[in-house]
Amino acid sequence: MLAKALSSALFGIDAILVDVEVDIAQGLPQFATVGLPDGAVKESKDRVKSALKNSGYDFPNRKITVNLAPADIKKEGAAFDLPISIGILAATDVVKKARLKDYILIGELSLDGRIKPVRGCLSVAVAAKRGGFSGVIVPLENACEGAVVEGIEVIGVSELAEVVEFLNGERAIPPHRLDIHELFQQNADYCDDFSEVKGQEHAKRALEVAASGGHNILMIGPPGSGKTMLARRIPSILPTMSFDEAIETTKIYSVMGLLEREKALIASRPFRSPHHTISDIGLIGGGNTPKPGEVSLSHNGVLFLDELPEFKKHVLEVLRQPLEDGRVTISRALTSMTYPSRFMLVAALNPCACGKSTENSEACTCTPREVHKYRSRISGPLLDRIDIHIEVPAVKYRDLADRAEGESSADIAKRVETARDIQLERFKGTKVHCNAQMAPRQIRKFCEPDAGGHRLLEVVTEKLGFSARAYTRILKVARTIADLEGTEAIREQHIAEAIQYRSLDRKTA
Repeated sequence: MLAKALSSALFGIDAILVDVEVDIAQGLPQFATVGLPDGAVKESKDRVKSALKNSGYDFPNRKITVNLAPADIKKEGAAFDLPISIGILAATDVVKKARLKDYILIGELSLDGRIKPVRGCLSVAVAAKRGGFSGVIVPLENACEGAVVEGIEVIGVSELAEVVEFLNGERAIPPHRLDIHELFQQNADYCDDFSEVKGQEHAKRALEVAASGGHNILMIGPPGSGKTMLARRIPSILPTMSFDEAIETTKIYSVMGLLEREKALIASRPFRSPHHTISDIGLIGGGNTPKPGEVSLSHNGVLFLDELPEFKKHVLEVLRQPLEDGRVTISRALTSMTYPSRFMLVAALNPCACGKSTENSEACTCTPREVHKYRSRISGPLLDRIDIHIEVPAVKYRDLADRAEGESSADIAKRVETARDIQLERFKGTKVHCNAQMAPRQIRKFCEPDAGGHRLLEVVTEKLGFSARAYTRILKVARTIADLEGTEAIREQHIAEAIQYRSLDRKTA
């Protein structure tokens, strides 16, 4: 007796189709699972056996072989419990085989036959639509997540008996439906707003420029100056997420099991702030079977690294590839995974190790050598990938006492959105989406300053000792400032403002 059910395995953030073939033959009682299963899949035989018996079905006392094809891809997790149990029931003619070819099944079984939620339901629903299937049968708690994908049936079930009755045509289970537009609106709100920030007008302007061009930014200031407060509000001024961006971001959180059950779609820009004790695997991703790290969890959002010099040097060095390519590839002996990781890097550091080295402070005891040693923990190649450096001084009392609200995030976001629209039109038909991603060829084409700008660049390059990399970054940032003004030409004042944002590149006496 042979039967086949359809399931799915996660590969990166995508799902691939898996044929669950069940053969029941004469012989001594045995349950063998083949097809590169991991420990959790091998243990499914005990869960399946108990779930079938406690749901009122007979478990065949024969030789059972379960094959998970393709056999060269590792199968992980307990999501194969449901298709294996349905395959056994189909092989014993309890379940009719006619509808098995139309639905992908995933779900973990409890010993009493209840179906528990699993990871990666959104990816499975996307794969089902791409494969032309009628729909997916998933745990009830995952139904909202799967229903984000339109054009397929998402059948949410809570017990094994429900699945059997549905496949036999004895029970009608309506597909789960969602209002995608309403869901998008509900989940697109941000708790933090720039109107709550007192003072720091120069820093807020720099963050607006950074958000408008997708530029990485480094904030330098003493403890308590508001660096973290400013960073947390950056997602609120970034352009609204598109539906494709929301799907891609949600898939990452879904495969990691981090998606909140009541939040089927991530429609707000992620903000990730790992502690400086994080390992390179935690930051970039990894493990025996590579999983996404913080750089992928911040995809389409913001990665904030506070106290940047406190991170281990080798941990920071792994940021080079995702900053350059917008994706990260993790290779292991058995497989190689590529995860998306296009994020805006926001970093913060104190002016010195004690944090008291401010313009009018006499409390700092750090020598120039100690200050240099502290800042040199950040490598030159990493600094080269940060377009904007700004100083965030301590907030003055009159700013703290001011009761007036500052400009809201919504008002700033409108200007950012307008600037991004200009850039999307400029780079239409290319893989570039914002000014920060420009290649040298595009910099030469779109970042030509006027005569006054050329003269200013020449003077500061000689006097302040800017490198060639700093020169190109000044041009990129100046292009963004001009876009915020709505002008095609890059003028002298745009270059002058961009130069202010390169404080760490200046020659020291």
